[in-house]
Amino acid sequence: MSAKDHVQDHTAVRPWRAIQRRKSRKIRVGNVEVGGDAPITVQSMTNTLTADAAATIDQIRQLEESGADIVRVSCPDEDSTKAFKAIVKGSKVPLVADIHFHYKRGIEAAEAGAACLRINPGNIGSADRVRDVIQAARDHGCSMRIGVNAGSLERDLLEKYGEPCPDAMLESALRHARILQDHDFHEFKISVKASDVFMTVAAYNLLAEAIDCPLHLGITEAGALRTGTVKSSIGMGNLLWAGIGDTIRVSLAADPVEEIKVGFDLLKSLGLRHRGVNIIACPSCARQGFNVIKTVEALEARLAHISQPMSLSIIGCVVNGPGEALMTDLGFTGGGKGAGMVYVAGRPDHKMDNEGMVEHIVGLVEARAAELKAGEIAQAAE
Repeated sequence: MSAKDHVQDHTAVRPWRAIQRRKSRKIRVGNVEVGGDAPITVQSMTNTLTADAAATIDQIRQLEESGADIVRVSCPDEDSTKAFKAIVKGSKVPLVADIHFHYKRGIEAAEAGAACLRINPGNIGSADRVRDVIQAARDHGCSMRIGVNAGSLERDLLEKYGEPCPDAMLESALRHARILQDHDFHEFKISVKASDVFMTVAAYNLLAEAIDCPLHLGITEAGALRTGTVKSSIGMGNLLWAGIGDTIRVSLAADPVEEIKVGFDLLKSLGLRHRGVNIIACPSCARQGFNVIKTVEALEARLAHISQPMSLSIIGCVVNGPGEALMTDLGFTGGGKGAGMVYVAGRPDHKMDNEGMVEHIVGLVEARAAELKAGEIAQAAE
């Protein structure tokens, strides 16, 4: 069996780890498909002043380089929607205009080239205003996202249920969806987010049963990088494992680029999507033949530019090293005496001194990435 065959074999989905995704209808956010059989997309949101088009475009480009499929941009005022047209032109990925209450901002964003409007139809005024926004979205090819948050539920629902809860969030979502459906507008997705993991998961489970539109997952206001990553992984991981979710945003009080990284790591860990190098590493112990922690830190930094999906095992000793390498594209296992074994496609290939291992592994990964990219180009040309 060739190395290529081996890689295809060990990345195949096993029956015991297959996730059956919930069936949903498919919509489009610009040129990106969401829902149905489309890949689960990863998105983030800019935190620059939208009126500063140059700064916003710069941040969008950083998100694009990190792999963002979709980027959301807040449009709270007229200066923002005036700048939005230039921002759209400067972006390679479709942009979602985040609209709250001001129906004119929704119309202006649609006219400026938004691929999607994040809006709650029931919160933008009279029936005529709602109709005008929906018509603008239809005229300019915009989809919509209904975004329900536990912290901003309608007053009558809070009075009815006594407090934010999954049932109240469900009722709010379906209420807004019905407005769009009554206008024969079906290009929409829904989110029902809370900062509480249990409430969020329960609300999404209810919503998944109640409607067939795509679902945008997120734990809102999850927190700083570490705590927010943990909360988001528990909540969204639970839902994704159950097959629920068509696009995700990890909400972190951190650099938005980190949201994209965590989002892809989350999907990667569940076998739902693969981008970049998945480094499998031991936590290290007294048996390690080299400094595993520093080596992994160096490799993560040096390999951040790789977008082709690949697996790499970095294990400190021979207890688990050969077994982990069997399941990865490339690997290095510490063997003592200042050297270790390099594995290629699961097989021991050659020895390498510890001192030069980082440079050597980076070279192997980049060569493999170039090979994969060439294959993708050739396949696209067929």
